Amino acid sequence: MPTVSSVTLPGRLLLLLLWAPHLTMASNWVSLARLPRSRPVSGAEPCGRLRGLTPGQVGVCRARGEVMESVRKAAEMVIEECQHQFRNRRWNCSTTPRGINIFGRVMNQGTREAAFVHALSSAAVAVAVTRGCSRGELERCGCDRKVRGVSPEGFQWSGCSDNLSYGVAFSQTFVDEPERAKGMSSGRPLMNIHNNEAGRKAILHNMQVECKCHGVSGSCELRTCWKVMPPFRRVGGVLKERFDGATEVRLTRVGSRTALLPRDPQVKPPAARDLVYLAPSPDFCRLDPDNGIPGTAGRRCNGTSRLAPDGCELLCCGPGFRAGRAEVVQRCSCKFSWCCSVRCQQCKNTVLIHTCRE
Repeated sequence: MPTVSSVTLPGRLLLLLLWAPHLTMASNWVSLARLPRSRPVSGAEPCGRLRGLTPGQVGVCRARGEVMESVRKAAEMVIEECQHQFRNRRWNCSTTPRGINIFGRVMNQGTREAAFVHALSSAAVAVAVTRGCSRGELERCGCDRKVRGVSPEGFQWSGCSDNLSYGVAFSQTFVDEPERAKGMSSGRPLMNIHNNEAGRKAILHNMQVECKCHGVSGSCELRTCWKVMPPFRRVGGVLKERFDGATEVRLTRVGSRTALLPRDPQVKPPAARDLVYLAPSPDFCRLDPDNGIPGTAGRRCNGTSRLAPDGCELLCCGPGFRAGRAEVVQRCSCKFSWCCSVRCQQCKNTVLIHTCRE
């Protein structure tokens, strides 16, 4: 089957319709973020009623119910972090008002935006589950007790190291399930699996070490250390950099198997930590409710920058922006007290703001 980017526009629409039954399921579990906190997300009956889960994911929910509250937290993390990372871009990770396809149909098209969401989603599940292990919220896991002994640097491994291996294993079981259920011989499942793994590697390759000193008067005669995951904001930042450098690929037969190779033969094959995509992105300039694209009309932009993504010419898709003055209230004349507080006054200032035209 040809990739989306290699066919004419009518062909693209036909392919998207043919792929839709599978594509709309891959990341729809993120819609768990819409559920009220009071609604249970584990147990045989509740799992079966969770919209957005594939049959295989429902099975995981029933078998590993204690982890599903962590999955719900991961869904919330995905939306918050995605919107933070893309707050100054044309596509700002806006969500649809209802339904299980929470980021809209643009996720169905094999774009670099879909690549980012898949990577971030798999990372979020790994992080949320690992946090549950370290906090003692899950019965089947705890701290990583394999990290023991003396390090080459001379400190003693001790304390509660984050059990990332458990979180990664669950992420592979739950997040990758829709792709593995369909088979790994077509382009989109291979793309999603690659990006899911890239998301998890963004955690693994940015693990940190925290230490505590022991000794008389803080002499640090003995230092005990443990491994911790990076802040999720750091993971999101790493994946955003991978998004900007993502590689467009196409499905290629290599011997008896199929693989994703760069569309441009001059580009080196992507590494396991890189993001890959199959189809070019829309411009996200105009309102397209059917695909969940709000457009950029009414968005604030940076009138002093021409080249940055939040600059008005780029964000507003040309010179279609206007300038106006608005009164804002800001803290000013802040003073530190002798102990630990800060006292500020409220000042009104008139500032120049720029917005994209309707």
